[in-house]
Amino acid sequence: MYLVFTTNYFPWLTIIVVFPIAAGSLILFLPHKGNKVIRGYTIYICILELLLTTYAFCYHFQLDDPLIQLAEDYKWINFFDFYWRLGIDGLSLGPILLTGFITTLATLAAWPVTRNSRLFHFLMLAMYSGQIGLFSSRDLLLFFIMWELELIPVYLLLSVWGGKKRLYSATKFILYTAGGSIFLLIGVLGIGLYGSNEPTLNLETLANQSYPGALEIIFYIGFLIAFAVKSPIIPLHTWLADTHGEAHYSTCMLLAGILLKMGAYGLVRINMELLPHAHSIFSPWLMIVGTIQIIYAASTSPGQRNLKKRIAYSSVSHMGFILIGIGSITDTGLNGAILQIISHGFISAALFFLAGTSYDRIRLAYLDEMGGLAIPIPKIFTIFSILSMASLALPGMSGFVAELIVFFGIITSKKYFLMPKILITFVMAIGMILTPIYSLSMSRQMFYGYKLFNTPNSYFFDSGPRELFILISILLPVIGIGIYPDFVLSLSVDKVEAILSNFFYR
Repeated sequence: MYLVFTTNYFPWLTIIVVFPIAAGSLILFLPHKGNKVIRGYTIYICILELLLTTYAFCYHFQLDDPLIQLAEDYKWINFFDFYWRLGIDGLSLGPILLTGFITTLATLAAWPVTRNSRLFHFLMLAMYSGQIGLFSSRDLLLFFIMWELELIPVYLLLSVWGGKKRLYSATKFILYTAGGSIFLLIGVLGIGLYGSNEPTLNLETLANQSYPGALEIIFYIGFLIAFAVKSPIIPLHTWLADTHGEAHYSTCMLLAGILLKMGAYGLVRINMELLPHAHSIFSPWLMIVGTIQIIYAASTSPGQRNLKKRIAYSSVSHMGFILIGIGSITDTGLNGAILQIISHGFISAALFFLAGTSYDRIRLAYLDEMGGLAIPIPKIFTIFSILSMASLALPGMSGFVAELIVFFGIITSKKYFLMPKILITFVMAIGMILTPIYSLSMSRQMFYGYKLFNTPNSYFFDSGPRELFILISILLPVIGIGIYPDFVLSLSVDKVEAILSNFFYR
């Protein structure tokens, strides 16, 4: 293995990708019983990584340029011409910053974890590297390697630090995601080996390559299955509720905040950019599945007794809006989908954190056993209520803007006739009516009534400074994006226009 530098720039992205896992491996040399040292070290690494990423993007990234920036291209394995290709554009900028933000807060949320603390924090940092590596990959095989790098950390985080059914949910997670990865690998190899005289996995080269119609559809279906598992898209979503129901809440923050977004990102980055003709064929089906998903998950959610499973089904419902935005093939719809990716990352991570901190206090996971929590823990009640409103798309919050832009995307789409557009908009509106039902009933069951309030010794500590800091850190961007969505849209708007003008409007 050797590196050949083909760029004159400082390797910002390589440092950003490698730093967390490299620094994480040093945790193994820290003292065995030094939990405070390990936690402090991990948080310090996360903050340093986030500052490094922010600095690199602020001073070395041009927002008005839709082309790949900070590009790095090093030869890695000479035997089969494998390159370490990294680069970012407006599409990957938001998810990378979201990853840094949520991972730092999830590490702070994991403060109570004391069992096998070194392994736990190393796995979180390994996930950090894999996620940033995936969002900045410009080589299909490297994309696949980073995609797979997630599996082992999540499996271990689930099976070691999960609830009573942790082994069942961890096994289900690995079977689903490894099954999806097989389709991804077949698609990567097929698309790389086809066409040109020399096999290539460079995303820029592949974006300008055309394929026979039938072959493009086969590639598209392979990638779609892989991304459908991760997103998750029904009917490949059943692992999600079990995984969230059993995982520690800091793991849930990473899963809901970042892991699900990798599937949506793959749909845009590979299915839309590399296979535009197949995407225009499949986009009506994506719209239909997205619409069904919104209604199905919003209808199923009230039947979930477990608090974290109810929030998990709300995630499935909100991912439907992302599918519809991607399927609309309009600038507005795709920008709305990208905004929903960022917005839902913040809101879902905060809700899972609140669910976990509530469980830490009352040791109850089922909603019908709860009640009357508003009086003993008013701070948690207040922030939970605000974030429930954000989840049901209250105006002034990020979810409202994202869903509204997706609506405009469908209405302005030139691809669809008027009647299908009216029908999809109508069904989406029904989904948005169902969302307050499960969201507000969840708050009512937890916080109102008299169950816990009447029991003796029902005094709980309310949120401490650490928990309040995490919640306010998430709440500020949710309100900030709701009031000024251009903050996120300005990152991706030029890239979205470039994707659609290059492939769909020509």
